[in-house]
Amino acid sequence: MSRHIKPSPSRRSFLGQAAAASIATVALPTIVRSASANEEVRLAGVGVGGKGWVDINGAAKYGKVVAYCDIDTGPNRRGGYANAAEKWADARGYTDWRKLLDTEGKNLDAITISTPDHMHAPVTLTALRMGLATYTQKPLTRTVHEARTLTVAAKQAGVATQMGNQGHSGAGYRTLVEAVQSGALGKVKGAHCWSNRPIWPQGINRPQGSDPIPDAVAWDLWLGVAAERPYKKGVYHPFNWRGWYDFGAGALGDMGCHIIDPAVWSLELEAPTSVSYSGPKPNPETFPKQETLRYHFPATKQTAGEIDLYWYDGGRMPSAEQAHLPSGFKLPTQGVMLVGSEATLACSHGGKPAIYAGGEPQKITKEIGGADHYQIWVEAIKGGAEPNSSFAYAGPLTETVLLGVIASRVDAGELKWNADKLQFSNSDAANAFVRQEYRKGWEVEGL
Repeated sequence: MSRHIKPSPSRRSFLGQAAAASIATVALPTIVRSASANEEVRLAGVGVGGKGWVDINGAAKYGKVVAYCDIDTGPNRRGGYANAAEKWADARGYTDWRKLLDTEGKNLDAITISTPDHMHAPVTLTALRMGLATYTQKPLTRTVHEARTLTVAAKQAGVATQMGNQGHSGAGYRTLVEAVQSGALGKVKGAHCWSNRPIWPQGINRPQGSDPIPDAVAWDLWLGVAAERPYKKGVYHPFNWRGWYDFGAGALGDMGCHIIDPAVWSLELEAPTSVSYSGPKPNPETFPKQETLRYHFPATKQTAGEIDLYWYDGGRMPSAEQAHLPSGFKLPTQGVMLVGSEATLACSHGGKPAIYAGGEPQKITKEIGGADHYQIWVEAIKGGAEPNSSFAYAGPLTETVLLGVIASRVDAGELKWNADKLQFSNSDAANAFVRQEYRKGWEVEGL
């Protein structure tokens, strides 16, 4: 079975420039194997609790799980190591992803990666260099530099990649894109995206002291590339890590690759030229409790000119009235709104789009059916078309999302972004967050 696919052109033109711009790249080794087209795809999963349980099971519908890895071997009501051991008794279990790849790599075709954000890039890049097809949860990475690195590495490896923003394959977003690109809104003048996140603590300081590390938790492996810190029960693992700078990307990182996606996709937006933040004064440890971000993008054939995209979270939302929606129209708790010259579109996260013109609902003339995000990826491994949210698309999308993360950390007004150079032209403080230093002993070449 060939794991390799012919890459299709990216929606952005910077891939060819990326290596020269800021990343010292080398030819990555790949392992090409052949087998019957009907042979099962051999899968491994790194991080198999919570969303990771959903991912490995989603892929397993179309392949065979031969190995799994999780740093927590204790009981978990949402999957995890113990449940994987019971469900796939013939598969091998690991707590260290490096040992899994060292031991199982030659027998694998593909891997799902569903760790906390800070470990996405190290595991994914290692897998790509081994020639493995990779399915990595959103956000693809925790830093902009990591996102660019994976985009370039995936193109060089030529394997099937997919980011876990499953709404990209859903009927709602596909129908939204069709409506916008068919001209149902006219030329789009503004975009608004919002989430009800965070649903975990943010805007708080690091707690003092430490708690005993549970026997089932490999804390040092969980920290991975992040700086050492004491274990505190319930503060980081297994869920609240998203709010901490060292491990996650906050509300924006959690939901931006879902909700900003249809705006970027339908409007064919390139890299933004600037981003600015409005919200509480930055905290040194965690993301803000709420925020508003403004991204400024160059014009496209779908827009009325240069366009601003706004992001809101923590209870902030756009105004339905200013978008010329019907009086009393209630915006969903999470969604996207596109304001056009002829009509306005609103779509909830995971829902179907609705279009209004002059306060009156408009008929959606063409609905597009959904597809299975995992099946798309596995079919590509078998030689099918490039996945719809491959790293060629998902890498640039993640970069855009993470620029907002940086803006919220420095609160320095409008940050001017140069995507080719992978740097801000007016803020050394912001540039300091484009990439990170990995903990000694956890360095990965190229990251």
